[in-house]
Amino acid sequence: MTFDLALMLLFWLKKLVSAFLLPPLAPLLLIALGLLLVQRWRRTGLALAWTGLVAALLLVWPATVGWMLAGLETDPPLTATSARPAEAIVIVGGGKRRHAPEYGGETVNRLTLERLRYGARLAHGLRLPVLVSGGAPTGERPEGELMKAALETDFGIIPRWVEASSLDTGQNAEFSAPLLKAAGVRRVLLVTHAAHMRRARAEFEARGIEVIAAPTAWLGRHDANDQVLTALPSATSAYAGWYAAHEWLGLLALRLSR
Repeated sequence: MTFDLALMLLFWLKKLVSAFLLPPLAPLLLIALGLLLVQRWRRTGLALAWTGLVAALLLVWPATVGWMLAGLETDPPLTATSARPAEAIVIVGGGKRRHAPEYGGETVNRLTLERLRYGARLAHGLRLPVLVSGGAPTGERPEGELMKAALETDFGIIPRWVEASSLDTGQNAEFSAPLLKAAGVRRVLLVTHAAHMRRARAEFEARGIEVIAAPTAWLGRHDANDQVLTALPSATSAYAGWYAAHEWLGLLALRLSR
């Protein structure tokens, strides 16, 4: 088995495991298992079913989701003063859209687009070189190439570096760090979602890159005037709950691997 094939298999194994541990599948599996067991082991079956139902509700309830996000979205917005020492901008990919006939095939998904938009804004204002990072677990074109195309066509920014081999956040950092260090860059503005910043920063700093957080696209509520999450469950809170659970699971995996 080649090294690249092993990495790809490991990537899909992690995706499969995370699907079973994250909403909506994890709570549904608990409910289903409980209902299967309820006739033979009534108390155990009911306990599992109710646990799954409560978990499903907690993972979409805005108050609970907001609490989960509060521990992730800890970095404040970037300021002109904090950005001053940066030597480059790194934009981490968040996925791609495979079926985009209006773009002639594949393109970046909305997560990546949110990051690209903010990264381009910083690049225009600060005149710093840009690195984009993202590989190709599916489809024909690596995410890094699609990010480069979007930056050039839609935002008028030409990235200096394109890292197009990484399959996850750890590899974003692992494969980007040598490109940056070869150019003498040690301190970067790291652009990613606010909820993803803790994990992304830890990975880049572990590779010797000093990170100045440049978070974007907050999902949680930070003051009384911020109504990102409403009072009742919605599609928005369900997505935010999934994202928060995904990031906490990623942080746990990161801690266990070190």
